[in-house]
Amino acid sequence: MNISATLNVFKLITNPALCLPHHTIPNFNHLNLPLSPASGKKEQQPDIRAVVLDKDNCFAIPEENQVYGPYDAKFQALRAAYPRSKLLIVSNSAGTNDDPGYKNAELLEKNTGVPVLRHSTKKPGCGPEILSYFRDSPDSGVAHPSQIAIVGDRLFTDVMMASMMGSWSVWIKDGVVKEKGLVNLRWA
Repeated sequence: MNISATLNVFKLITNPALCLPHHTIPNFNHLNLPLSPASGKKEQQPDIRAVVLDKDNCFAIPEENQVYGPYDAKFQALRAAYPRSKLLIVSNSAGTNDDPGYKNAELLEKNTGVPVLRHSTKKPGCGPEILSYFRDSPDSGVAHPSQIAIVGDRLFTDVMMASMMGSWSVWIKDGVVKEKGLVNLRWA
């Protein structure tokens, strides 16, 4: 169970805009590089210096620790655009306390070449742990949360976390596996 999501959902009562994405794309292959979730005039464009990626159903089949084949070229382009500590995977499965010995995180890092955050609080509450990662990685160039884009397929975890952090959000509307319900409410 994701206690963080359960507790943070009550914030939506007073501020429902927390789960509104800055940008929506159909799937991972529609990610424009370099990332720029805002539209409009040039002076309104964000200064995205780092990207946080959700794993399950974003760029990987849920429960698998590798990039979904049809998304590999886009994933490699994203790695090139945001190298080293400028790209971070934050999952509510790999890298959490539910990942014994962080074995899934290690396998995911090996298969993708991208660091996986080890975090004790699940999304949407792990924003402080993400900010600490980027603060401790000077080559990320991140000086403020507004220089981070969060890419994920969950409104109540990924998008809400970006809003709570003061970061930008890119919502992947159709994940690797299509959801059958009207609203994607899975917390994990």
